[in-house]
Amino acid sequence: MSLVFQRSSRKPLPQFIHDFTSAAERQGFVIHNRDKMNLADTFSAHGVDVATDFDVHMVQLCKPAKAAASLSHNPERAPLMPKFVVAFTRNDETQIRYFGLDEQLVRELVDDPEFPASLCETQNVIRSLIDEAA
Repeated sequence: MSLVFQRSSRKPLPQFIHDFTSAAERQGFVIHNRDKMNLADTFSAHGVDVATDFDVHMVQLCKPAKAAASLSHNPERAPLMPKFVVAFTRNDETQIRYFGLDEQLVRELVDDPEFPASLCETQNVIRSLIDEAA
């Protein structure tokens, strides 16, 4: 199984971001970096120039209550917790990418019998949100 989930959409990037954000919020996610997801703006704020057509967006999803409970149970889960969906335009289509972790890999990385299944369940929800918004 590929760890990089890929979709494309005929929707313009801003419409995909709007639809994805709405779908994620309906499932209890918050967008952690709403004001910094547009990387052109972020880079510009740090004095870095990018091409005028640079339109990469990195959306960070979080369920604060679930994340807090999970990390309280085992803080070694923390490196595997961030969930980013990246979207950009290529050839007049919005391209969406999401990097997930295979359940077996999670088992190898963290000695925690409950976490792999829970993380994979959340990743499946994120993939379904991408499909819904695309």
